[in-house]
Amino acid sequence: MLRRTLLTHTTICSVRKGNKVVLMGDRRVTLGQSVIAKDSAKKLRRAGTDVMVGFAGSTADAMTLLEKLEGKLQEYPGQLLRACVELAKEWRGDKMLRRLEASMIVCDENETLEIDGSGNVLTPEADGIVAIGSGGMYAKAAARALVAVEGAPQLDAEYICREAMRVAGSIDIFSNSSVDIDIIVKKESGPPSTANETAAPPAKSDVATPTTP
Repeated sequence: MLRRTLLTHTTICSVRKGNKVVLMGDRRVTLGQSVIAKDSAKKLRRAGTDVMVGFAGSTADAMTLLEKLEGKLQEYPGQLLRACVELAKEWRGDKMLRRLEASMIVCDENETLEIDGSGNVLTPEADGIVAIGSGGMYAKAAARALVAVEGAPQLDAEYICREAMRVAGSIDIFSNSSVDIDIIVKKESGPPSTANETAAPPAKSDVATPTTP
């Protein structure tokens, strides 16, 4: 249990709002309970071009899991949930992979998922906020508070996530205020489908148009 706790000394947070999903991770690496090894580690990666991944765990374990995830995404293209479920099944069932003690946040333009070695594949609550690591609880609480305050509709996902990371970094000694950020903006629906949906009703009302006030 102690080893698992040490390996998750970090803060990774994701906020999804509107057409944007933001993923942030702090950059601190610690050894044991009191030694800061470095403050410039990169804990975010891309799996392909359209999937963001944030890790809480050792670098070696993170790279192994990233390679496995990329393989699952190639096997199930365009099916992030299916790929992550298959990864979790293999992670839990394989004798070697089950030794990897880490957790992951995986995002694309449509879904945000949290995966761990116990076979869990979790989606966030309706607020679109998920966080992992030793500072994850602080980041999640701060992000939810920002979403709940008056004027929250004007706060975008990046601002909420950045402030949540700042709060977590100021409380959790295993995280810092230096963060990496990755963003995916959801593509707008194509004009052909929109035109087809809106063109039909006016066609029926052309005759009545002149008498409409």
